[in-house]
Amino acid sequence: MPASIAAAVQAATRRLRRDTSGLRFAKPVTHVYNPLAYAARSHATYVRAFADTPNRVIFLGMNPGPFGMAQTGIPFGDVAIVRDWLEIRAQIGKPEREHPKRPVLGFGCARSEVSGARLWGAISEYFGTPDRFFARHYIANYCPLVFLEATGRNRTPDKLPAKERAPLFEACDRHLSALVALLEPEWVVGIGAFANHRAADVLGTAGPRIGRILHPSPANPRAQRDWAGTVLRELAAQGVCPAERARR
Repeated sequence: MPASIAAAVQAATRRLRRDTSGLRFAKPVTHVYNPLAYAARSHATYVRAFADTPNRVIFLGMNPGPFGMAQTGIPFGDVAIVRDWLEIRAQIGKPEREHPKRPVLGFGCARSEVSGARLWGAISEYFGTPDRFFARHYIANYCPLVFLEATGRNRTPDKLPAKERAPLFEACDRHLSALVALLEPEWVVGIGAFANHRAADVLGTAGPRIGRILHPSPANPRAQRDWAGTVLRELAAQGVCPAERARR
């Protein structure tokens, strides 16, 4: 039942929010944002709209970016893409402690999330409409938390010490397993090396096939030139067959 799948995904998301909200992290991390809490309304809209059927491919990111999901509650959620293409716009709250250099402005954020604009921009160009993409695909993040240092610098989960990673990864692993059980994908494709490795560790060889694509981050030199074309070639080489280009 489509409605029950989305409801179950939302229930699993609420558990992930609870499991990660109580975790504590030491310096150099000074601020932790959990968009599943303060942007819950937006994320729930995304789940209800797009996690309503089994999917052939789940694309898995690492964790939210400060100008993407941290602002909109949507994975790789560049404001313009979420508002204009996904047609999601919801009230966004504030994290418990807000970094003065990384305020959460929600849909009022004027900065673009380059990774998200690159990823969703390529998807919108290839598929044309969200319905065509989400009929067989879904995008999620492995970790829901944003980690910020005193300078405002983003710290990724793989850089956390082992004693902090262990409980975080336990919660995130459980959620990934639940998501896969509910959406029944043939493929889980990591967006970058970290997500690829976590998917392989969590799902092993008995579950869906595991793939990997180039991360669209502006910090990645290979992503600066024809990222979309590179990813299409990577998907084809691995046997992940994207849907035929939508005819408009």
